Amino acid sequence: MGCDGGTIPKRDELVRTKQRREQTDRTVELVAKWHYCAISTAKLVEPMVSCELGRLYNKVAVIEYLLDKTSTPNASLCQHIRSLKDVKPLNLTVKTDYNDKKPEIDGQYIDTQDSKFVCPVVGIEMNGKYKFCYIRSCGCVMSERALREVKSDTCHKCNKEYLADDVIVINGTDDEVKQLESRMNERRAKAKDSKKSRKRKATEVETDAGPQLKTSDSKTTASSSTSATEVETDAGPQLKTSDTKTTASSSPSVASTSGTASASKTTTKPIDKSSKDYSVAKDPKASETYKSLFTSHKSAKDRPTAHWVTFNPCYN
Repeated sequence: MGCDGGTIPKRDELVRTKQRREQTDRTVELVAKWHYCAISTAKLVEPMVSCELGRLYNKVAVIEYLLDKTSTPNASLCQHIRSLKDVKPLNLTVKTDYNDKKPEIDGQYIDTQDSKFVCPVVGIEMNGKYKFCYIRSCGCVMSERALREVKSDTCHKCNKEYLADDVIVINGTDDEVKQLESRMNERRAKAKDSKKSRKRKATEVETDAGPQLKTSDSKTTASSSTSATEVETDAGPQLKTSDTKTTASSSPSVASTSGTASASKTTTKPIDKSSKDYSVAKDPKASETYKSLFTSHKSAKDRPTAHWVTFNPCYN
């Protein structure tokens, strides 16, 4: 049975079946994870850092995210990053024959699996085909194959010791990310408990040291007070006898000084210069040069000209 125009519809055009989940290309997914930053989606450049879940970031992008968390496009992927202490700078090994130049001819083949970094032990490229890990204590990056085949408690690149819990898989599967997240939560809980225990111990030390300091202070004050009273009781009679001797010896001199003071008070009388009867010429304490400044002096009376300055020529 045909439709208008003589067309015959197919079954898939008339019957709607259940749609399949859209699958992403494996190579595109690997390139996005291993060549681009998880926060800013920009190309990965050194310095590079990684979190405790194994994601790769540009260090500049992490700093920008910590400064302004609202403007970050993929902020949900990095909510576990609270500060720069939660990320580790990566110590990467660069491939010697890596060529970063873009193809000059249009349509030339681009190898998306070509990576700039390789494993320092085995030499395989870090492009997502093989599992790579980094050690949280030192930040050195190497393949899981190197850690599995060359078993050691020290890093193969920097020779620093590490624990099994310090090995973190980079860009792992969903199950591996869940395991890393549980380990991260356990580490943070232990760090929080140890911090609380250290604070508790510090407060206990302060409370224990308080009564001891008080008792030692009271003992020192009591000993000093008893020694002071003993010194006073021992030196008391000696001080009393010496005081009586000094008062007896000093009594004649005191009497003589008091007599001279009373005599001087009776002989000398204060002169009131503000009174009307006061005259500089009659003042016995004033010097002769001081008296010559005034008109009451003898030299001023015999002077032919006036003692003041004026514009009147009759007085000059």
